[in-house]
Amino acid sequence: MGNWIIAPVLLPAIAGAFLVMTSSEAAQRRLSVVAVIAGLVLAPALAVSATVSGPQVYLLGDWPAPFGIVLVLDRLSALMLVLTAGLSAFVMGYVLGSDWDRKGRHFHALFQFQLMGLNGAFLTGDIFNLFVFFEVLLIASYGLMVHGGGKERLQAGVQYVGFNLIGSTLFLFALGLIYATTGTLNMADLAVKVPLMPEDDTALLRVAGVMLLIVFAVKGALVPFQLWLPGTYANAPGPIAALFAVMTKVGAYAVIRVFTPIFPPGSPATGSLYADLLLPAALVTLAIGAFGVLGASSLFRMVAFAGIASMGLVFTAVSSFTGEGLVAALYYLVHSTVAGALMFLVADLVLRRRGTGELRARPAIAQAGLLASLFFLSGIASAGLPPLSGFIGKLLVLQASSGSALTWAVILGGSFVMIVGFARAGSVLFWAAERSKAPPAPAPDRAALAATLALAAVSVALTVFAGPLTAWLEPAAALLIDPAQTIGLHALPGPTGED
Repeated sequence: MGNWIIAPVLLPAIAGAFLVMTSSEAAQRRLSVVAVIAGLVLAPALAVSATVSGPQVYLLGDWPAPFGIVLVLDRLSALMLVLTAGLSAFVMGYVLGSDWDRKGRHFHALFQFQLMGLNGAFLTGDIFNLFVFFEVLLIASYGLMVHGGGKERLQAGVQYVGFNLIGSTLFLFALGLIYATTGTLNMADLAVKVPLMPEDDTALLRVAGVMLLIVFAVKGALVPFQLWLPGTYANAPGPIAALFAVMTKVGAYAVIRVFTPIFPPGSPATGSLYADLLLPAALVTLAIGAFGVLGASSLFRMVAFAGIASMGLVFTAVSSFTGEGLVAALYYLVHSTVAGALMFLVADLVLRRRGTGELRARPAIAQAGLLASLFFLSGIASAGLPPLSGFIGKLLVLQASSGSALTWAVILGGSFVMIVGFARAGSVLFWAAERSKAPPAPAPDRAALAATLALAAVSVALTVFAGPLTAWLEPAAALLIDPAQTIGLHALPGPTGED
């Protein structure tokens, strides 16, 4: 689509700038909704273009790669753009229906800058610009996280920023080592040069790779860097926590985008070092997330730990760095984003009616039957029970795990523990409610409830269309493993610097 490739970055950037200068609350809402709807139209159009025409490259300022800034549109980036645009639309509908945006200043501007950072991270073809968009994400997400104020929210926000600033520092060190070793930070150029490097000259490159893996593990809440997530997500506003469901996926996306073509297992430069590090950490992450769901004392912490477990499963599939494993990882990534966001929105609806997120008996709430059904649906989706997409995703991951008994045991055992945890929470929230008091009147949040129901429908649709989606993902995985087509589009100079 030519110049349209940059539109997902420019659109929220321009909208955010205008929103900062707009003082009218009504005007802010209208402009933000228009920008979200425009993104919702643009992302599928780009996905269709990537499907029909194959991968495409946009050179900012027409500077040639690897010297200029490059944006890459392929099936993987298009998938993440569609996922982000769709999730932002549901979250925006919930925000407007629940008046969350009126609890602080500049909500809509921060929301747009958040989308700018996400879309830029998914489109960039340069590791340095991946760092730049990570920082845009960090700044905007911190503002959204503390939206509405409160001591606990501010404390959690400081912890969140602290962890990510450490990651940012390591990211810069890794970039310096990679550039010093290879002379480039363009991903396509690295995919050409790194496999050709003699093994004896790759010591610094291995160190840089481990640093990058740590950075992406921090973003993806992978053990032992998951400590920031429960407090952050549990204290964030409900709809913002739902939007953050795609934030951890940025870490998984970065591992897939960077390590699959540049540091694949079996490469003379790096061997199987990163795969060997990734799988044990992923399995431990899954186990910690599952037991966190079982032992959580509050609804939002339980949902946050479910998010950690989902990231463990995504990274388990990624660690194989095979076509089958990447397809499983991408399908489960989409499912877990939708299921996690749905559960956060349901949790916020329950909180608005109960007045507390603590898992203890309270008076019966309004619309208990409907909310219990939504909680049940999101719970079985997150735990991976049939017939929803979580079950299909886990089957794909198990199939890609090459019959590893330990991997199967952790995945199935984690699912069982999560089922028990969700059942315990559901019984406290809806079944063991105190019936002596009349339920309060329904909260005026019909639009928020409608947005939640629509997101639940998407979760069901992922089950119905699992076959076509996984078939569409197969070429995306194949292009990552063999990026020759994308590399050719960059028109990179030869080894001697000549075209």
